[in-house]
Amino acid sequence: MSRALRNVAIIAHVDHGKTTLVDQLFRQSGTFRENQRVEERVMDSNDLERERGITILAKCTSVEWNGTHINIVDTPGHADFGAEVERILSMVDGVILLVDSAEGAMPQTKFVTGKALALGLRPIVVVNKIDRPDGRPQEVLDEVFDLFVSLDANDEQLDFPVLYASGRDGYASNDQEARSGTLDPLFERIVNHVPTPGLDENGPFTFLATLLDRDNFMGRVLTGRVQSGTVNVNDPIHALDMDGNVIETGRATKLLAFRGLERVPVDSARAGDIIALAGLEKATVSNTIADPAVKAPIAAQPIDPPTLAMRFSVNDSPLAGREGSKVTSRMIRDRLLREAESNVAIRVTESADKDSFEVAGRGELQLGVLIETMRREGFELGISRPRVLFREEGGQRQEPYETVVIDVDDEYSGTVVEKMQRRKADLVEMRPSGLGKTRVTFSAPSRGLIGYHGEFLSDTRGTGIMNRLFEKYDAYKGPIEGRINGVLISNCAGEAVGYALNALEERGELFISPQAKVYEGMIIGENAKPDDLEVNPLKSKQLTNFRSSGKDDAIRLTPPRRMSLEQAIAYIDDDEMVEVTPTSIRFRKAILDPHERKKAKRKAEA
Repeated sequence: MSRALRNVAIIAHVDHGKTTLVDQLFRQSGTFRENQRVEERVMDSNDLERERGITILAKCTSVEWNGTHINIVDTPGHADFGAEVERILSMVDGVILLVDSAEGAMPQTKFVTGKALALGLRPIVVVNKIDRPDGRPQEVLDEVFDLFVSLDANDEQLDFPVLYASGRDGYASNDQEARSGTLDPLFERIVNHVPTPGLDENGPFTFLATLLDRDNFMGRVLTGRVQSGTVNVNDPIHALDMDGNVIETGRATKLLAFRGLERVPVDSARAGDIIALAGLEKATVSNTIADPAVKAPIAAQPIDPPTLAMRFSVNDSPLAGREGSKVTSRMIRDRLLREAESNVAIRVTESADKDSFEVAGRGELQLGVLIETMRREGFELGISRPRVLFREEGGQRQEPYETVVIDVDDEYSGTVVEKMQRRKADLVEMRPSGLGKTRVTFSAPSRGLIGYHGEFLSDTRGTGIMNRLFEKYDAYKGPIEGRINGVLISNCAGEAVGYALNALEERGELFISPQAKVYEGMIIGENAKPDDLEVNPLKSKQLTNFRSSGKDDAIRLTPPRRMSLEQAIAYIDDDEMVEVTPTSIRFRKAILDPHERKKAKRKAEA
């Protein structure tokens, strides 16, 4: 007897309440016992996900409701992880589109929804956070309908069911005025609206690898959906690439199904099941894993090309090795290669001197997450300024462009438009979005957006929302102005002195406090003028035998400017680096010796 099965993905923008809703689905389906203590947002299991409030890693889970097994895929909501989302949609038969009752449909939602509609998936629309005081559910529904029309949805997809919900409070209803209840209406919609997989259980075994991770005991673990046939533990299998070439052959040494938050070993899986499979060492995402008799691969979504690269190098500053436990190039190399193995959007290239590695990825967030993860693991690194990856097409130099959608208070819209145009962005659309806000859409070269986010938050007093999405490769836009100010560079090593820093404050803004350890070539502040300035932060007060009124007043320093990792990486210039350790983020010149630095500058100008 075939089991009742539904496979569904949840599409939502960052912070629209998707992970909180999944928590409630667990609780109300009995996946968690009534008295079981469970942390909130269980699907955001990684520390960075909790801190940033975003889903970084796609995850599969399942619940049982009234005899139906429902596989739920929680998808990333950030543009840097967009390629992963597209592949995930090939595993499911329906989607839940979750939209905030105040913010409505956002750009990443548009991107992923477009892919879902193109695959023929029929959406269930859930208007979440219905209890928000600034909610506008009817307008949001109209926006969703217009979005579907603009994405060429067919009549069946436009006739979508709607539920009004509060993921936090655990209720869903057909009535937008409801403020209590359970999520049963959502479970019923999933069972009644999402079709069963309807795949061939009698054909040869085929499986499309959608996600990849590594387990210390099992090795490579590929997650995806069985597209046809049945597979048993230890069955012979082989992996085909997108062109049908055999990559490797082996056996299905381990099969794992998703039960709640656990991966549980099973003896067999059949068409429609979402499983994880171990036993192959070379197969990767978008490969077809199949019975050796199968020669044709399943059509798959290719992996998006990286658009941004940074250099990760061994920390060679005078303070190296004092704060981290992993400082050698071999350790860094092994860690980066391990990351590239499980994260298909990252590409690692070793330099000729073996002391640095070029790491290319989909965007600042993705690479920032990797650096932050590594520093928490005890690594010390030197990180260069990000640079975009150009390509040649038809003899023309091309660069990556992004669609940027900005929601901003009306009074700041002029500043935003001016700053974006300085960064070579083209204004695509500008319209009022209600409640004194304006929505502005740009097409901008990725190069111009490096480091803009911090400036944007300052310009909009922290009220603006900016969303970015890879758009295309197009013609190179010419030079874009970088940082206007120079920096203050320490010309000696030791501990910074309050007296010296007090004198330096009139030169610009400081990045360090008294007693901070400094070294020659370290950047300790921003110069008020365009040139770099070498300064002495160790200079102490000359002592005399004379006392005079007013001379011994306590020094009052302005608090130094502290930057997050992403802000630091975006701030530096091409000849500078960020020194990242488990406890510190420091700025430095790539060449520490001032004479060598001048020589290199003259050479570059020549």
